[in-house]
Amino acid sequence: MNYSESKEKSAEILRAVIGQMARHDASFNPVTFAVWYEHLAGINPGLSEALNGAIARLGRLGDDSMRQLFDAHVAPPEHQVMNQVAERFQKTMTGMSDSATRTGQDAGKFGEQLSRLAQALESPDVDTLSPHIVQARENASEMRQSAQALERQVAQSRQEIAALQAELGRVRQEALLCPLTRVLNRRGFDQTLQAILDGGTEADKTHCLVMLDIDHFKKVNDTHGHVMGDRVIQAMGEVMRACVTGQNGTSLARYGGEEFAVLLPDTPIHVAESVAENIRQKVKALKMRNRQTQEVVLTFTVSAGVTRVAQGDKPDTLIARADSALYQSKQNGRDRVTCV
Repeated sequence: MNYSESKEKSAEILRAVIGQMARHDASFNPVTFAVWYEHLAGINPGLSEALNGAIARLGRLGDDSMRQLFDAHVAPPEHQVMNQVAERFQKTMTGMSDSATRTGQDAGKFGEQLSRLAQALESPDVDTLSPHIVQARENASEMRQSAQALERQVAQSRQEIAALQAELGRVRQEALLCPLTRVLNRRGFDQTLQAILDGGTEADKTHCLVMLDIDHFKKVNDTHGHVMGDRVIQAMGEVMRACVTGQNGTSLARYGGEEFAVLLPDTPIHVAESVAENIRQKVKALKMRNRQTQEVVLTFTVSAGVTRVAQGDKPDTLIARADSALYQSKQNGRDRVTCV
């Protein structure tokens, strides 16, 4: 879920959401709020269509209806995929369990038949032996078929489980990316930064962090609309990727809203400053055009703050120091890089 409404606009939507929630039976919880918010903000057409249809059918909506709408239209894709994977895994395990049960039952019958055959072999009456041998032969054939079926089921289940594991890996990876820019999202950034700090720093090496913020981004949205705002965010991600080509181990992230981060492990601070300056210059040279007329409608700039990991740094102390440098860039006129 990516919400870019201004504080004033979101407050207006909030008032409308509360009014709608009061008209229905669902609880006042985050699920219900998210459904109504996305509907009233006009940012989820599929949800709005489903919601209006549900109201037309049911009148007043309860918790079950809201949960269904949330799962189908609001929940992030990885949440939905995880549910699908769980269902497929359950189906796979059920199939294997059923096959194993059938094989166990066949083995039980075969065991009983063998016991009867053993008793017949001990009997002096030879005439009773023949039917038991025939039955044992038939049961042995059934047992062999059952065991082969179980073997095929196990092999198929292994393939399915391997596919599910691959799918889960892909979903986990997707969950760490910003869908708009394809760089790390905040969760991915936090995990990567913690891993870098946990790894420590050698005496002759250092790690650096660059924080960047698009200047006057609210004005971009207010003047040109959220579609252009999204294009600016996407362009920022593309510039960042282009500027770190060849920088081994570098991680790019959309920290939140219009703020971005570059993590540069084992990198001298003057190199990190150079990377930030390169991004700043390339962003400034960008020209956002009208896709129909190719007329230049917008240019924008970024401000940046650069710092390096100090002894005893935690994620919050490192980020605070980079943010402080970024704030200095903003205070000194924007469109510049400050290194601390």
